[in-house]
Amino acid sequence: MSELIEVTVNVNSEEYRRSVEPRMLLSDFIRHELSLSGTHVGCEQGVCGACTIQLDGAAVRSCLMFAVQADGHQIRTVEDLGTMDELHTLQEAFWEAHGLQCGFCTPGFLMSILPVLEENPEVSEETIQRAMEGNLCRCTGYQHIRDAVKQAAEKMVAGGEA
Repeated sequence: MSELIEVTVNVNSEEYRRSVEPRMLLSDFIRHELSLSGTHVGCEQGVCGACTIQLDGAAVRSCLMFAVQADGHQIRTVEDLGTMDELHTLQEAFWEAHGLQCGFCTPGFLMSILPVLEENPEVSEETIQRAMEGNLCRCTGYQHIRDAVKQAAEKMVAGGEA
């Protein structure tokens, strides 16, 4: 067994300190050390996007990073977006526009798309396509997901969320 390394991260506005093996993936750290199961693990190669989180505000694949690389950084997971009683605007739009079916890929889509909408919710079809292209969904034809993003963008503009 290798020597453990202490990691301190801020996840969803809460600081965590853990001792981890240097080879522990950030996705495993989030799921197993912090018990945040919304970050899904799909391909473990960075292709499917299911493990997407935000690191210092940017969408990243947590299966492509080691936990030790996140030391000292801000992490945001899907658990930080909303609650069952009060969904985030983007989550609500996914629900209303039927942008999810099985839901496995949904957290990755949300965490990939949200930084784009927060930067500028007046997005073009091309911008939406680029924000989505790193995420795979095996259940939908993507049209409902695009519709959900457009709906969320319109609500964010109308509500002054960006």
